[in-house]
Parts: sequence; C-alpha cells; structure tokens
Amino acid sequence: MSAHRLPAVCYNVVMKQTFFFYDLETSGLKAREDRIMQFAGQRTDMNLEPIGEPVNILIKMTDDVLPSPSAIMVTKITPQQTLADGISESEFARFVTEEIFVPNTVAVGYNTVRFDDEFMRALLWRNFYDPYEWEWRDGRSRWDILDVVRLTRAIRPEGINWPFTEDGKPTNRLELITKLNGVSHEHAHDALSDVYATVAVAKLIREKQPDLFDFLFKLRDKREVKKYVNLDNKRPFVYASGRYSGEFNKTTVAFPLTAGRNGNLLVYDLRYNLEELVKGKTDEKDEKKQKTFFPVVKELCYNKCPAVAPLGVLGKNNGWEKIGLSREIIERNLTTLLAHPEFAEQMRTECEGRTEFPPAEEPEMALYDGFLGDADKIKVMAVRNADDDRLADFHPDFDDARLPELLLHYKGRNFPQSLSEAESVKWEEYRRARLQKQANKFMQELKDNYERDKFIAEELKLYFESLWDFS
Repeated sequence: MSAHRLPAVCYNVVMKQTFFFYDLETSGLKAREDRIMQFAGQRTDMNLEPIGEPVNILIKMTDDVLPSPSAIMVTKITPQQTLADGISESEFARFVTEEIFVPNTVAVGYNTVRFDDEFMRALLWRNFYDPYEWEWRDGRSRWDILDVVRLTRAIRPEGINWPFTEDGKPTNRLELITKLNGVSHEHAHDALSDVYATVAVAKLIREKQPDLFDFLFKLRDKREVKKYVNLDNKRPFVYASGRYSGEFNKTTVAFPLTAGRNGNLLVYDLRYNLEELVKGKTDEKDEKKQKTFFPVVKELCYNKCPAVAPLGVLGKNNGWEKIGLSREIIERNLTTLLAHPEFAEQMRTECEGRTEFPPAEEPEMALYDGFLGDADKIKVMAVRNADDDRLADFHPDFDDARLPELLLHYKGRNFPQSLSEAESVKWEEYRRARLQKQANKFMQELKDNYERDKFIAEELKLYFESLWDFS
C-alpha cells in the first residue's frame, strides 16, 4: 500500500452483527511503551464468510520510540518501511474508529484480548480517542479464539489434529494448528496471514464442535460468565487459561474464592490440596515462594471472555480423564479449602497489594489511571478533530493533569508543524530523553540479534542513527 492511502472499506454502513478478525505486528511486547507497526483484518459474517476486502496497513513508527530488534527480526517490518508506506497514528486512530470497529462488530483474533486489544487502547489514548468505547459501545464486543482453542483441545478435541513440540509437549501455536489441519498459512507472523489462519481455525472448531463454539461465544458478555462463576452461588467450574500448566492443556477445575480487583474474582485451582501446598511452602527455603500462591490462585476477569464451563461438560467423552482430574480429587480438595476460610482473606489482601501496572512515568502510559470527566471528553474530541492550523493555537484548559503534556506529545508525533518554538524545544527534550533511556538496551539487543538477519540489523542501525539527526 502506498503512503497515506487507506482502503475504502465503507464498513460504517454495516449494521448487522459481524466479526472483524484482526491482528497486529508491533515494535515490542509492552503495549503502553511500544508501537503498532502493522494492522490487518478481515470482516466476516456470523458464518465466518468474508465480507468485503481485507485490510492491511502499516503505521508509521513515531520518532520517540526505539523498536525491539528481536521483534523486528520476527516480523521483518523495518521502521523505514512504515515511514515510506504507512500512515500516521492519528490517521490510523480515525480510520479504525470510523471504518473498522463500527456498531455491532465483534472484534476477534488470536490472543487479542490480552495483547492486541491492549495495544489498541494505548494507541487510541495517545491520540485523544476513548480507549474503551470501540470494544463495547453500540453493540460492539470482543472475543478471543485462543482460549476457545485451549478449552476445545482439553475437553472436545475430537475431529481436529493437535500439534506438539519436538519434546512432546502440547502447543497451540497458530501456524502449527493450521499446518496439521491442512490450512494454508504461508507467512506466520505477518498480520494478514495470521488473520486468515485465525478465521480458518475458528471455522474448524465451529464445524467439529459447534455446541462448544456457540457456548463460548456467548461468554463475551460478562453477565453470561457470572451465570457459571460467582460468589453468590459458589460452585466448581471448568476453566482454561494461559496461566495454567500445559500438561493438561491449560485447563483445570477451579472454585470461586473471593473478590478480586475492579469487580473481578479470585479463583482457586482445585487440582491442588491447600494443606499440602501450605506444608510445601513451609518447607520451602525460598521466601518468595512462601509468600505467594499464585497462579494456584488467579484472578478471573469477567470482561476478558474467560473460557469457562459447568462441570457437566466433563461427564462426556472421558472429560475428567482428559484433564487429569476426578470428582473424588475435586471433592477432597474442595473440602480442605472450605475448612480454611482465612485463606480467602489472605489471598484477597495479597491481591489488593499487587500492582497491575507500574506507576506511569509519562501521560501516554497513564491511560489506566482514571476515566476522563465529561468536560474533558468534549475538549478531547475537539483535539482529535483539529487540523494543523487549529492545533497551533489550540490550548484547552483541561481538568485532567495528564492531558496538557499528552497534547504536546500528540502534536509532536503527528503534527510537528503545529508546535510553537517553545513547544518544539520541549518536545525535542522529551523525545531525546526517552530515546536515551532506550538506547543501551536497543544496542545490546541489536548486537545479540545481528547474525539472525544482517540486512535488518543494518537497517535498524541506520534508523537509530537517523533519530539523532535533528537540530
């Protein structure tokens, strides 16, 4: 795609419920610090048949960020390529909010809930868009095929070929599932190729295990999740999560323990006997291991489409045997757990003391520090609708302390010509200081990865040098 061109998808006329499968390639793994470099997607109807043309665009790397050489070695997308053929972050933010995540869209992908969605929120926040509305307002929702794969493999694997690593361990890598099941996936880690592969895997599960597919689709709604997992009617339930061991396909039987943060829930893995765990940790010399019971106790987030199911699903097709458990084990471990009500309070206290996100060092990273007030929402809308000329003389009186500096950085990344002389100095000081913090890690990582692809390594070196060629 040539620079500054966007596909004329016209999805804003779509009103029926549709899927939009999407995938990102990013400059690193940290959503609040790294950047989206490629966005690809395909809209489908509810039968997973494509609607319209696919979307595949690059987003320009901003000059206050150094990419992870390890990440670039995987994606093969250089910063120079994004600058030549990509669009700015502000253009991208407008495009996805107006043309992609339209009303009644189900945003879905492979590990999108815990990875890609976080990058989308961070980008929208940096560019003065609401970081949440795209995933819930006007009939929108989100889903994740990875957890569907995990639970399907654990309890209803029939009809699908499942991959293993060379040492015999189960793996759910997308490119391996597609290969074993005769699905074309020629360019793994290219966003559009991964999108097509995800659609194909979703079709495969829907064909082979339609009841489970439809059941898990409903769990996009946290009210549906609470029908099976809640503190008012505590009962064991089947739970697949990436936090659990791969030995039994990331799936166990869990039990609602106590309230977690932000209205979520702490659940206990009934694969383990509490008294045996306590004894083991008492004998353990490592103090850190004595202090924590995570992930035997983990947080279940109602709004992250958890793959849960009632115990009844284990009564068919040797379900108990497939996850290495039995009713007797669960009943014994549950009796032990309930005999220690103080444990739940201990876990609740420990959870409250944990910080989900480290303290924000800059406004770009502070999107989870609080919601905007109504007055600021109007001013934020004015910012994102302003062009270069308007931004040059636009100085809103924000109530939120994060926004004035965020506006300076927004202008510096997307509309540098709108900066006043004094603002240009501040932006350049910020930009150079941020790059300086990243420089040593970048150079060491570049050295470590040099032999993997010398051409890309040299491109990254040139890009690094170019970022300092500013007066």
